[in-house]
Amino acid sequence: MESDFWKDHTRARSVSEKIALIKKELSDWEEIKLELLDLETYEKFDESRFKDLEKKIRAKEIEVFFSGKYDRSPALVSFYSGAGGDDAEDWARMLLRMFTRWAEKRKFQIGTLHLHQSEDGGVKNASIEIKGLFAYGLLKGESGVHRLVRISPFNAQKLRHTSFALVEVLPEITDPEELKINPEEVKVEFFRSSGPGGQNVNKRETAVRLIHIPTGLAVTCQSERSQERNREAAMQLLKAKLWELKRKETDQERQSVKKEVSSIEWGHQIRSYVLHPYKMVKDHRTLVETSQVEKVLDGELDEFIDAEVRGIDKSNNKEDIA
Repeated sequence: MESDFWKDHTRARSVSEKIALIKKELSDWEEIKLELLDLETYEKFDESRFKDLEKKIRAKEIEVFFSGKYDRSPALVSFYSGAGGDDAEDWARMLLRMFTRWAEKRKFQIGTLHLHQSEDGGVKNASIEIKGLFAYGLLKGESGVHRLVRISPFNAQKLRHTSFALVEVLPEITDPEELKINPEEVKVEFFRSSGPGGQNVNKRETAVRLIHIPTGLAVTCQSERSQERNREAAMQLLKAKLWELKRKETDQERQSVKKEVSSIEWGHQIRSYVLHPYKMVKDHRTLVETSQVEKVLDGELDEFIDAEVRGIDKSNNKEDIA
């Protein structure tokens, strides 16, 4: 109701997004309440409706595990192909699709920040933004190396191939006091947006690359049509990376993001997806596994995310919520 509310577009957009999330949360609970009342008054027990309602309640129940400052924030998700050549780039593309489908199923908003493709349509590296209630809280456990085993579509002998790709999940930093970046410590480069194979698709240099000189961290954004919007998005991504670096230093995990990216290989994976000689997706932390590989690759990740958030360890059938 403030007369000058829309003068600060960044703040206004942030407040509007928070209002939308609160309305969505209230709407979800109202829907659950109405469905519960309907089931209680329904003469015949409907097992399928009961299971659907149970799934919705369990999805809301998981929110009690989110106590981190940015757990409610949008998630900035990046994908990097690792060891495996064309197969690894194709695997990074599959992972990008998998997380996009997961977000779509939840009716979250998805925006592309950066996409560097190969000539075959594989993904060398990419970054997307996922906006929705607890997006970062839900996805932060997906950070790590993901491993794929399958018959290579790029091999004439049809040999089995193992590929690796890194998924990096960061929060959108909304607190202006959280991180203050000295503009003199940021190198700004402009270039033309590129398509598959590195070909230029824009005549104007609207794409932006920011390099944080003290740490060497670099981010790129080329999805927006204007240079200014790309610069804003790139700065948001840089803040998130610096926040993560700061968090790891606090936890005495003194590794740069660059070092993590270089370790996208055997022995570092958090989850394996096997398509041959059998079908299985297995999380190496929680030991949750399923043979429904196609469904997982189509975005049905909730079983894995749920176990990671709740701290479930199936190796000894206990749930650690400490």
